[in-house]
Amino acid sequence: MTKSYVKFEVPNEVVAKTYEALQLAKQSGAVKKGANEVTKSIERGLASFVVVAGDVDPEEVVMHIPMLCEQKGVAYSFVPSKLELGKSIGMTVPCTAIAVENQGNASGAIKEVISKVSGVAPKPQAAPQAPKEKEEKKEKKEPAKQEKPK
Repeated sequence: MTKSYVKFEVPNEVVAKTYEALQLAKQSGAVKKGANEVTKSIERGLASFVVVAGDVDPEEVVMHIPMLCEQKGVAYSFVPSKLELGKSIGMTVPCTAIAVENQGNASGAIKEVISKVSGVAPKPQAAPQAPKEKEEKKEKKEPAKQEKPK
């Protein structure tokens, strides 16, 4: 039975590639594991790819993650087993979700998985515009600091 939060089916060959990519990311990059850590990573804008297990019970634990990924523009995928998801990153216990923060050597494999699934493609990140606003504020403050002639 398919869970309500699983938005699309992932072929077995892509699932195997996903496990390999996660293993590489764990070895050479940085990953966050568990629904709470994944949620924080997405909200903070650190996650570049998210994988959710399809056999989580109760499903309320992870059902917000795909919607959050879509809102934040983070690519995501599903795998059928939380036990296999945990094993892919070297854990001996099941894992409900994983967020890749630093792809490391797995960037090529992750891009391949993203291109094969129907998840949201990540949005390109624009350069921040905040420094210009700070410079304008400094210019406005400087004239006020000038001393008046006596």
